[in-house]
Amino acid sequence: MASDADAGWLTWANLVTVVRLLLLPVFVWILFTTDHRAIAAWLLAFLGATDWIDGFLARRLHQVSTVGKIIDPVADRLLVVVGLLSVAASSGVPWWFALTTLAREVIVSVLTLVLAGLGAARIDVLWWGKVSTFALMTAYPWFLLTTNPHHGALAQWQHVARDVTWVIGIMGLSLSWLVLAGYVRPALAALRAGRQGRRIL
Repeated sequence: MASDADAGWLTWANLVTVVRLLLLPVFVWILFTTDHRAIAAWLLAFLGATDWIDGFLARRLHQVSTVGKIIDPVADRLLVVVGLLSVAASSGVPWWFALTTLAREVIVSVLTLVLAGLGAARIDVLWWGKVSTFALMTAYPWFLLTTNPHHGALAQWQHVARDVTWVIGIMGLSLSWLVLAGYVRPALAALRAGRQGRRIL
């Protein structure tokens, strides 16, 4: 089928991914060398949104490609690592929160590689996993928006927004770890299915 063909490297989805990679250093530069924290926060939010956009474009326009399957996960992981550590380093969020978020991402990445190496079948993404990811991708830019450079005094709206952001962030972080535990059974089933498929072949 045509939809299964490799669309090559020159696709709209891959362009969005490349733009995300190119803008990531810009985000770091704005955050750490200027006082425009709000711009950095909105840029981080945009970069997080592009994670959904390139996947949508690849499916909608039938532009799934081998190149995209490689660079998109790389861009995602770089965004997560750089984003979390940058927000924490700029005092936007406590280190314990950023590292707990990052630890979960590292575990997922390692388990994904291990399961792939063992020949496991594909695991569908759980809906609650998407919810937790959306909550965290929303929270981190707002953590930046609700802090000021040089530890400046917060405006009243920032106090209120930060309280709301903490609720969203804690919900997203807690849910992400619960979802990780929920992947145990599907992972074992995928591993059994992959092994059975190899025996049949």
